[in-house]
Amino acid sequence: MSQKQFHVAVVGATGAVGQQMIETLQKRNFPIGEISLLSSSRSAGKEIEFNGKKVIVQEARPESFEGVDIALFSAGGSISKELAPEAVKRGAIVVDNTSAFRMDENVPLVVPEVNEKDLHGHNGIIANPNCSTIQMVAALEPIRQAYGLKKVVVSTYQAVSGAGAAAIEELHTQTKAILNNEEPKAEILPVKGADKHYQIAFNAIPQIDVFTDNGFTYEEMKMINETKKIMHMPELKVSATCVRLPIAVGHSESVYIEIDQDGVTSEQIKTLLSSAPGIVLQDNPSEQEYPMPADCVGKNDVFVGRVRKDLDEEKGFHMWVVSDNLLKGAAWNSVQIAESLVRLGIVK
Repeated sequence: MSQKQFHVAVVGATGAVGQQMIETLQKRNFPIGEISLLSSSRSAGKEIEFNGKKVIVQEARPESFEGVDIALFSAGGSISKELAPEAVKRGAIVVDNTSAFRMDENVPLVVPEVNEKDLHGHNGIIANPNCSTIQMVAALEPIRQAYGLKKVVVSTYQAVSGAGAAAIEELHTQTKAILNNEEPKAEILPVKGADKHYQIAFNAIPQIDVFTDNGFTYEEMKMINETKKIMHMPELKVSATCVRLPIAVGHSESVYIEIDQDGVTSEQIKTLLSSAPGIVLQDNPSEQEYPMPADCVGKNDVFVGRVRKDLDEEKGFHMWVVSDNLLKGAAWNSVQIAESLVRLGIVK
């Protein structure tokens, strides 16, 4: 890492992901000379400790980015659309954790283990992919490089923290109500502001985000489109079904893939994954060892297990992929991008 110190801004500093970004910057000893913690006017004035010092949260305005080198955004798409261009005008490189710019053809969509080289083509804004997409492509990239990739079918089992802190609170409140034989109140999931809301406690909701005209939800379409963009494979066949489960943190995915090569064994896939960057292989069925969301919380890696060959398709394989959606799915991937910008000399 460079010895130069950088001025870093965190937009959405009081939110769940923003707080994880701040914590991750500290844990990684990112070379920060000055930090600006920014939020809405509602949260401005709060104090957050950073590297042993109290920092007052300021309201995010265009002028907040004067002198900023890197701005990490996680305050919602509308804020990003309004303020990210203002930050770029003032010389900052923006790493945006919302969906605002992900599918913009002029904005790189980056998972460093997969397509770090795309950072060289930025025009001031770099997009952080959807949390469920990040962990999947990180697991698939080493396989794609070695054996090619033709098809991906994924079913997700996603934590409520993906819908924000209020969704976590609703899960806890509903669980207590049901255990006390009371009627649970549902106001957040599957989508805040929707016509109908459903309990998440002791339930599974097969809807994340709103439905599109093709019957897939926006979350599912994000996974489909983002995977193709990150891997530079517009022809890749991808399908997704995204489900919300009553888990606070940690997304899980059942992933089926078809590769290009014949004769590949599940042991070869496991060996490949065991040495892949950012991947931890946990795959020992005889000892009931496999990844679970409860064990991945607070960890930066993507965990893979249950790797097995399909019984009917020679080139088909199944795997189970788990990761902390607030870390690798958001804060850590954003900070990782910032580290890459420094290491590659893109930010100076």
